[in-house]
Amino acid sequence: MTTIYTYIHGMLPIKNLLLFAFIAVLSWLSIWITKKFIVRSLHFWIKKTKTDIDDVLVQHGVLDTLIYLAPALVIYYGSHLFPNVSPMIQRVVSAYCFFILILVIDRVLSAALSIYERYPISRKRPIKGYIQIIKIFFYVMGTVLIVCVLIDQSPWAILSGIGALTAVLLLVFRDTILSFVASIQIVTNDLIHVGDWIEMPQYGADGEVIELALHTVKVQNWDKTITTIPTYKLIQDSFKNWRGMEESGGRRIKRSILIDQLSIRFLEDEEIERLKKIKILRPYLEQKERELREYNSAHGISETDSPVNGRRLTNIGTFRAYCVAYLKEHPLIRKDMTFLVRQLPPSPQGLPLEIYVFSADTRWANYEAIQADIFDHLLSAISEFDLRVFQYPSGHDLLITRTITK
Repeated sequence: MTTIYTYIHGMLPIKNLLLFAFIAVLSWLSIWITKKFIVRSLHFWIKKTKTDIDDVLVQHGVLDTLIYLAPALVIYYGSHLFPNVSPMIQRVVSAYCFFILILVIDRVLSAALSIYERYPISRKRPIKGYIQIIKIFFYVMGTVLIVCVLIDQSPWAILSGIGALTAVLLLVFRDTILSFVASIQIVTNDLIHVGDWIEMPQYGADGEVIELALHTVKVQNWDKTITTIPTYKLIQDSFKNWRGMEESGGRRIKRSILIDQLSIRFLEDEEIERLKKIKILRPYLEQKERELREYNSAHGISETDSPVNGRRLTNIGTFRAYCVAYLKEHPLIRKDMTFLVRQLPPSPQGLPLEIYVFSADTRWANYEAIQADIFDHLLSAISEFDLRVFQYPSGHDLLITRTITK
């Protein structure tokens, strides 16, 4: 500072002002000329090209950032007019140029990421985390170079001193290191893609992955809120990924109808004949009648014997067969995937009759509509088999019971 002060005061005031004004005007002209002629011409030429990769570079401001190197070059070479402080000015300008180059590299990397994300593979192999790591590396190295240029020291002198700060750096960049390792594991093991539906209840996440970054994974929940999860937590904790369901082309329907166990009984002959009017059930009833007739005849059981002495059709078994036949006829149920209509253990809430099948449409709204249509039909048809659905008594039930009692 003493050198600058002595030099400036040793110059003629008018000459000093004229030189500074001359350099300032040249710097402003360099920016104006570069922006108005060179960059504008490049923009015009880029728009005429067939490829859109150069358009992405323009959108991310790569050329606009390079403009600011022009005044730096003017000041750098103009510093020779001030020989006493020229080295210091040149160091400051060099540090400034390094800073601009770091910004250019940052924007080029962002443009490369935008171009990569246009391709379908970007959903399976996201690279945003790696791009962020590369940016951090350039920012750290750029900062070291800038400091070295300003203090006129070799970069190796600073880098050798960083070894003593390794523990501090590990503490400062702990999350970054953990997230980087987690990003590698996520990509290598193909755990998550952008667009996957994941559930992570411990973080309130239940929705679609919209971003895979170095430090965070953003999930847009179905209520349109955004949940941000640290990337390394996806390796440390468990989560559910619904991608397998979407890729299989079938979505599971797993729901039970609770049957009032007091309504379960054997079927009478006239009831069997009435149920034969149901077209999809007739083949089952005819085949079952032949089978039971042969069995009872072979064991000497007549029709007048007690129903428990032989084999008889029941309303619950016939309804279960109807459910199977109905679902097999349904065009939106996958027949090549797990297909079950089964009874679960009886409970105080009744006998659960579970439907365990897969819909052919995995889209949420369509899936819910298919499931609702199926159970609308089955719940409406259950009365044809003289069965009742279990439900806890409500005010209406108690009112009817009271009326009947009176």
